[in-house]
Amino acid sequence: MKTIQSIFVAMLAVVVLASCGGGSFKKTKGGLLYKIVSGSKGKKVSSGKFFELQFGETSYKGTDKDTLLSDPAMTGNSQIVPFDSVSLPADYYAIFAQMSAGDSVIIRQSTDSIMKTSQGMLPPFIKKGGFIVSHFKVLEVLNTQEEAEKAGMAIMQKARTRDSIRSLDQIKKDDKVIAEHLSKNNITATKTAKGVYVFISNPGAAEKPADGQQVSVKYTGMSFDGTKFDSNVDSSFGHLDPYVFIIGQQGSIPGFEDAVKQIGKGGKLKAFIPSALAYGAQGSPPRIKPNESLVFEIELLDVTTPKPVAPPTVPPAQNGQQ
Repeated sequence: MKTIQSIFVAMLAVVVLASCGGGSFKKTKGGLLYKIVSGSKGKKVSSGKFFELQFGETSYKGTDKDTLLSDPAMTGNSQIVPFDSVSLPADYYAIFAQMSAGDSVIIRQSTDSIMKTSQGMLPPFIKKGGFIVSHFKVLEVLNTQEEAEKAGMAIMQKARTRDSIRSLDQIKKDDKVIAEHLSKNNITATKTAKGVYVFISNPGAAEKPADGQQVSVKYTGMSFDGTKFDSNVDSSFGHLDPYVFIIGQQGSIPGFEDAVKQIGKGGKLKAFIPSALAYGAQGSPPRIKPNESLVFEIELLDVTTPKPVAPPTVPPAQNGQQ
């Protein structure tokens, strides 16, 4: 998990803020513009305490376009932050030292100042004369490490529940996309228990690979429009060796592994993998978009059972030592 320090440093070094209307901004010693919006007047953030920080919208406002860089619906989760100068960059430490539970803050930086330190690492749509604006809110101030740990566990549980709900919703969307694609292209495929659709052109040997067995495969991965993103069959991708991994040890994306388990040695199939069983909401930029379902052509070359690895030998104790 990223540290709070790295999150803020990334914001300073790369992209941020949209302009916000009205009100005056103060400036930190490091040049960040900020505006604190008073909330419910809860406990004050102070040295030695912890606070729950909610990450809100981050956007870019240019001279010709506005771009949302992070969606509050996706990044509105919170994190427990120790309030000290080690965990927080100096400018942010100075800002949050003025805040209490319930307060919000808008932090604004010109793209001109960001470009001076970015070393050309900014997205091409960010131009001079624009602004980056991020929103944060202090939800709660905690007095002790024990309180902070308890709150952190609660946040993690909320995140798991939220992600599960989103995943179920995405699975339904993926299933609809795949079903429509199969119907449109007159493809008859079987849906596995996990949700992968497979069209088996050659079932191969009767025995199918199981957890703990090593498989060797040839494959080509592509988007639903037929654009290839990886292959060890097509020499243009620069690697033609078989892809080898052990079933059940997360050596591949879940949907790929599930597809391989549907055929025996020598078998071939075409798998239609929902995004939730592929690269999920993050995708795998730049070739695979967020929440993108994928197609794989797979040939199972071999199935073997690895020999168990013997535990290291411990030398006998000498001179009465244990």
